[in-house]
Order: sequence, then structure tokens, then C-alpha cells
Amino acid sequence: MIQRIQTLYLIVVILLGAVVPFFVNLWSDAKGNEIFAENEVFVSIAFYAVAVLGLAGIVLFKNRQNQFVVNRLNMILNLFLLGFFVYRSLNLSGETIVSEKGIGMLIPVFSIVFLVLANRAIKKDEDLVKSVDRLR
Repeated sequence: MIQRIQTLYLIVVILLGAVVPFFVNLWSDAKGNEIFAENEVFVSIAFYAVAVLGLAGIVLFKNRQNQFVVNRLNMILNLFLLGFFVYRSLNLSGETIVSEKGIGMLIPVFSIVFLVLANRAIKKDEDLVKSVDRLR
């Protein structure tokens, strides 16, 4: 389980979903208050769901097809979260004095990249198993 590279990718996704959003600000409002994931209920629930789906992907290491599907669902959730952040950033005023977009808005992008890498590794493992089954 741990020796497979997709497990390491999924651990990074779990860390990006469960730890990083609560230490990195997502945006600053017009009053200068930094908004973290814990200030927004929907955002914090979505980040925890990303972490739980990442953990489910690790637990499903024996069934690669289900692991692949769970990672795809996690990518879709990250795309919804990214869409929310894009919508939110377009609604923030563009003046740098009034509001500021935080680096935390890029967390779903990094999560999607690591999920794609994990799915590639899962696909490679599945192809290896299928090629060995042909030799029998």
C-alpha cells in the first residue's frame, strides 16, 4: 500500500485538503480581514470531503478500479471547489488596495494535478497486472 507511488500522491492530496487550507488564506475581504477555510462552512466541508475521498482512495488499494473511480469523484469535487473560487474571485473587487486573492485558491489545482498523477500510476499498475495475466 505505502510502497506504491499513488499512495504518496494521495497523501499529498489529503494534506492539501485537510491541513493547508486552514493555514493559508483564501482571500481578503474589503475590510482587510483574511478569510481562511474555517470561516466559510461550505469551503471547509468541501476541503474535508476532498481529504476523506483521498483517504478512501488509499484504503481501496486492493481494488484498483474502485480506487480509480474514487479519485475521479475527488477530481470532480475539486473542480466544483475551483469553480466556486473562480466565481468568488470574480466577485471580489479588482483593486489591490481593497481586496486580495489569496494563494489558497490554488489548492484545488494542486490537488487535481496530484490526483491525475495518482490515476496514471493506478492505470499503469492495472496494465501491468493485465499483461501478467496474459502470460499465464
